[in-house]
Amino acid sequence: MRVARLVTTSTPTLVLTAHGSRDERSAANTHAIAGHLRRVAPEYDVRVAFCEHSTPNLRDVLGSLSGSGSPAVVVPFLLASAHHARIDIPAMIDQSGVDVRVAPTLGEDSRLVQVLGERLTSAGASRFDPELGVVVVAVGSSHATANAQTARIAAPLSRGTRWAGVEVAFATSGVQPSVPEAVERLRARGATRLMIAPWFLAHGLITDRVAAYAAASGIVMAEPLGAHRLVAATVLDRIEDVLAAPAAA
Repeated sequence: MRVARLVTTSTPTLVLTAHGSRDERSAANTHAIAGHLRRVAPEYDVRVAFCEHSTPNLRDVLGSLSGSGSPAVVVPFLLASAHHARIDIPAMIDQSGVDVRVAPTLGEDSRLVQVLGERLTSAGASRFDPELGVVVVAVGSSHATANAQTARIAAPLSRGTRWAGVEVAFATSGVQPSVPEAVERLRARGATRLMIAPWFLAHGLITDRVAAYAAASGIVMAEPLGAHRLVAATVLDRIEDVLAAPAAA
């Protein structure tokens, strides 16, 4: 939903900030979302930055804004408030010395859950299949609150279905439940057909590992959220909530 924006005579700069990856598909997806934002919200100066691996780095992008006088918002292109959102991005902003506002992460927004459901449907899932068990796989974090945030998507994803169940699992070693543990839980609940739904914004090295496990186990894996229009809409709402906040105060 578009909301009232901060009234300003200068163009707000939006810095869409992703994790960054050695896998080019991840950066390509971030740029695709940025391109969508430029098309639907041309009133903003949309830039892309990364925390690590990919370029440009957030520090460099923020440095280019020094002295511009335009309002700027850093938008974490992240699904959960884990290490990058809580530690890395604030540290980079402090080091830059640039005065910017920071939007919240995308979180378990209902539109993203809708996209996840669409990806499952495209991969062959039926909402009326009582023998289907769905494993939602996220990266996982050492921060328990971030994992709990991710776990909340299970209920809305399964709502209105006849599935045997939905389990959220994590791909990071040591974060529980693991994907195999979630699979066994679903089988214990009577699931005879299984699908994996990657709670990732784009393909990368981690989703490749999950895909290899799925293939070896005979489990169908859906696509990640990708450059879907509803992902871009969620990003835009995070931006506009921040820009509108002073006017609403």
